[in-house]
Amino acid sequence: MKLSRITPNLLLVVSLFFLSVGAQSQTNYTVQPNSKLKITGTSSLHDWEMVSSAATGKAILEVANAELKAIKSITVEMQAESLKSGKGGMDKNAYKALKTDQFKTVKFELKSAVLVKEGEWTFSGTFTIAGVSKPAVFKVLAKTVAGVTTFDGSYKCKLTDFGIKPPTALMGTVKTGDDVTLIFNVAFK
Repeated sequence: MKLSRITPNLLLVVSLFFLSVGAQSQTNYTVQPNSKLKITGTSSLHDWEMVSSAATGKAILEVANAELKAIKSITVEMQAESLKSGKGGMDKNAYKALKTDQFKTVKFELKSAVLVKEGEWTFSGTFTIAGVSKPAVFKVLAKTVAGVTTFDGSYKCKLTDFGIKPPTALMGTVKTGDDVTLIFNVAFK
């Protein structure tokens, strides 16, 4: 008789333990203000870059013992006009090319993440730029320190992949190259 009384209680305790462990393993994270997004490229005059630190986003990550174990989801978004080059004319041309009057944000949404080796992941997802969504696959370095998980990486693409005509200036004498690199250092806490 005592066994039948203990078994339901034991079962309840064991069930609660596993539920609490499962709930703690997946945590919601948000993008931290120190995150940086950058786009670099070339022109017939000089290399250029535009930087933003105005990213927002969410992630569901599994972290144990300060080690990233699994990535369930990541979405990062930024206001397109938060990208700045330090040159007003260049920014204006970039915003026109990005069609920021219609498409206010640049967005990345993760579809899957595969651990390659400790700290190195392969991300598959979708970039949406100037209203055009394209699949992307790229390597990412991840590290977790003091409860903050940081992702560093880059993705090379062409402006024309997103329906963007490379901007020109000075009556067409300065031409932007089609190849660009999206570089990111995004921290989640």
